[in-house]
Amino acid sequence: MTPKAAFITRSYWLPSLRARMPSVEIPGSSYLYSRLPATFAGDIEAGLSSSAFDLSGNVAGGDSRAGLDDASKKEIQKIMRNQRVGFDEARRIYIEGRFAKNGIAPDGRPRDPKFVSFS
Repeated sequence: MTPKAAFITRSYWLPSLRARMPSVEIPGSSYLYSRLPATFAGDIEAGLSSSAFDLSGNVAGGDSRAGLDDASKKEIQKIMRNQRVGFDEARRIYIEGRFAKNGIAPDGRPRDPKFVSFS
C-alpha cells in the first residue's frame, strides 16, 4: 500500500489498528505537541492548580524551583483531556493508578496479605 493510499483510507483501517494495539499511541488530534510549563506560575496558567492543591503560595513566596514533576504533569493533563475531568479529579485518578501499580489500595492501605497493623 502506498503512503498516499494509506492516508486517504485511514478512516477505515485506523480504528481496527487502535483496537488491536491499545497501548500504542498513534498520532492524531490529541497527539499535538504542547510544551509543559516549567514554573509554578506556568503550572497555574496550565490549569494544574485548584483550591485543594494551591500553588499560588509558591508563586507569592518567590519559590524558584522548577514546578511540578514533568512526567506527572503530562499524565495528569492527558487524563484531564481524555476523560474531560478537572484537575482535582485527574490528580485523584493519577494517584490511584500509581497506588494500584505499587500494590496500595485507593484508601492508602497496603494490599499485601502479610501486612500487619497495630492500632
